[in-house]
Amino acid sequence: MNNINKIVRLSILTTIALTIFMIELHIPPLVPIPGVKLGLANIITLIVLYLYGIREASTVLIIRILLGSMFSGQVVSLLYSLSGGLMCLLVMILLMKIVGKEGVWFVSVGGAIAHNIGQIIIAMILFQTTSVLYYLPVLILSGVITGVFTGMLSKYMITNKVINRLISNSL
Repeated sequence: MNNINKIVRLSILTTIALTIFMIELHIPPLVPIPGVKLGLANIITLIVLYLYGIREASTVLIIRILLGSMFSGQVVSLLYSLSGGLMCLLVMILLMKIVGKEGVWFVSVGGAIAHNIGQIIIAMILFQTTSVLYYLPVLILSGVITGVFTGMLSKYMITNKVINRLISNSL
């Protein structure tokens, strides 16, 4: 795939991730617990990680977080999103190298949990207290549940030949 073709495809995937993020902001929470959401935009990050690589996934993630923060008016949450997103990506990279394509759902769960831990770390730093750690078990449980869901969707898209060709092959 030539460079221009790759840039176009990654731009489209970034736009899709950003759109999913913006739509998810308007979906009522499944549970009345602050901070718990599906994290559907992570499906795109996982797909890019598996089909394109680490650098491309990092770029898509960071652009989506920065633009999502600006477009949603949630610039205050940028620090939480960046820390959670980068922790998530780091863990997903490590787990992907261990379990490969067969364990996409496991990689997703690990990423979701890491995302929550990254956000808790930022909260501890900003609020200068460890009392936010009491919230971590709830976030880990939600991370497992949402991670399995997004991981299963991601695995389907990564392993489906038609979708895979649309996402990663030449136009």
